[in-house]
Amino acid sequence: MRLPTELPTTLLALAAAQEGLLSTQQCERQGVSRSRRAGWLRSGRWQVVTRGVVDTVPVAPRRRTPAEVPRDALPPSVRTDLGAATRRSVRATTAAHRDRSPRDLLFDHLRRRAAWVALLAYGPESMAVGQCALALLGVEGLPPVIRPEAAMPGASKRAHRPDVLLRQFDDGLTTVDWGDRRTGTRQIASPEWAIAQAVPELPPDHGLAVLDSVLRLELVTRAGAARAHDHARGRRGVALRHELWHHADPRAESWLESAGRWQCIEEGVPPDVLQLPVEGPGGRLLGVGDMAWDLDGRGWLVAEMDGYNWHEGEQRAERRDRDRDNAFAGVPGVHVLRFDARHVKARTVGRQVRGFLAWAAPNRRLRTL
Repeated sequence: MRLPTELPTTLLALAAAQEGLLSTQQCERQGVSRSRRAGWLRSGRWQVVTRGVVDTVPVAPRRRTPAEVPRDALPPSVRTDLGAATRRSVRATTAAHRDRSPRDLLFDHLRRRAAWVALLAYGPESMAVGQCALALLGVEGLPPVIRPEAAMPGASKRAHRPDVLLRQFDDGLTTVDWGDRRTGTRQIASPEWAIAQAVPELPPDHGLAVLDSVLRLELVTRAGAARAHDHARGRRGVALRHELWHHADPRAESWLESAGRWQCIEEGVPPDVLQLPVEGPGGRLLGVGDMAWDLDGRGWLVAEMDGYNWHEGEQRAERRDRDRDNAFAGVPGVHVLRFDARHVKARTVGRQVRGFLAWAAPNRRLRTL
């Protein structure tokens, strides 16, 4: 079978910026006709995503590996200079640029791809909202798979698609610019409005992780998070999520820490301290514990949440964690529990912490939600 001729360089660059996706209008503007697109689809090198949107990555999204993630995708806005009005601290900038595991990079791609599906399906007038806006902003803590969603004027009069959620505009909704010279400027919901839309619909552990992340990345201030809480009032699901705003904390350094903390909160044993410095003889800093509980003034229980380096088998990180555990063990009164993604998935973090505290700090009172 004869394959169509190669694509224009500018269209390839546009597809890369949009996580491998193109709209039929974009193809037409670049001179790629319907017949040429049909040839690429028949060859299996393109896929239809939804009406008017094609994927130039031949591997189905759920079967992709990090090797199939398009290069040169438009980076999350948290990694770009947003101007003096939104300049962030060194700590927040470091968090935005921290190393990501291959699996995390794949999930980041799939979430941003969902956002682009919605934007391309409904055209230039649409804006990314909710979880899709958070994905484009660079917020962590979202589920690996999210639904494409967008908002646009007159949404109630437009034909809705079963595979792409179209929302009504919220009264007072504010937006931020998004895009580069390849994509042009698009609109996405501002961080305050995006979390107001998304958190009521997320499982609580993901909702807490999102709130922790927007504070850690300094996309919103505490006052901004409070305004987002006000925006969320009255939405379906928010009645069961009010507690998340109370517990949100920028010191949580990953989704895993946030999820483990939420399990502890559910069990009535929220940590007393996040990022506890543990000192050895002479005041030498041995390390920082992710979460810690005071053992009735007689020491500390420290919970360590092991991230991707450990559970994906990087030996250097595993040795470093083991050495730190050994150092902590030499400090009188410090006890360490270590958890990873398997414990979070099995929902055993809170139960194990509660069991230890019942033995080591029997006078501690449980806190109910």
